[in-house]
Amino acid sequence: MTAHDEKQARIDLAAAFRLAARLGMHEAVANHFSVSVSSDGSRFLINPKWRHFSRIRASDLILVDTKDPASMAALDLDPTAWAIHGQLHSLCPTARVAMHLHPIYSTTISTLRDPTILPIDQNTARYFNRVAVDTQYGGMADSEAEGARLSSLLKDKTRLMMGNHGVLVVAPTIGEAFDDMYTIERACQILVTAYSTGRELSILSDDVAERTARDWEKITDFSIRHFEEMKLILDREEPDYSE
Repeated sequence: MTAHDEKQARIDLAAAFRLAARLGMHEAVANHFSVSVSSDGSRFLINPKWRHFSRIRASDLILVDTKDPASMAALDLDPTAWAIHGQLHSLCPTARVAMHLHPIYSTTISTLRDPTILPIDQNTARYFNRVAVDTQYGGMADSEAEGARLSSLLKDKTRLMMGNHGVLVVAPTIGEAFDDMYTIERACQILVTAYSTGRELSILSDDVAERTARDWEKITDFSIRHFEEMKLILDREEPDYSE
């Protein structure tokens, strides 16, 4: 990755933090987004420890180099950031972008005995048979072993419903990851709202749900455009994110 590419990655990741805060998907000064800047996942950008998403700028992002022990020792990284993102990028280098949040509706679904996102509309159908599930929450994810365990659960999927915890999304680009996180939270909001009516759900057939999920997978340009449009709003209202 060139210096120009890294600069753009910083700008895009900073935008994702600002937008997550605008959408109320952040939790205090916790949670992390990261993007690998090396093909083997050994170098990645991540947010600094306990910095509110709404204040993050491109220049604030920390560059982690796992092949440089001296620089690693000097970093003030949140243990959960290293546990989850450090292991994920190392063990799954194709997961270039990783976003982990505790948004209200996704986390609510994660607390159910069956946290399946049932296909009851177009948004929820995006996740039909496409979400890995962790049912072994054991406290704060602050060890390398826990990070490795979580990474192993993804397998061929790009979303992990972290039982009693939150949600993790990985993607090739920041724009795709942001749109996926936005949509999975919206899908869970729809599902929670439907559950709250107490009425019987009208669940799509497997055939329709699968076809809809495949249609979503054909329009990654939609996801990227959504992110770019949101960045244009930031350019007008919070231009300092790119500094």
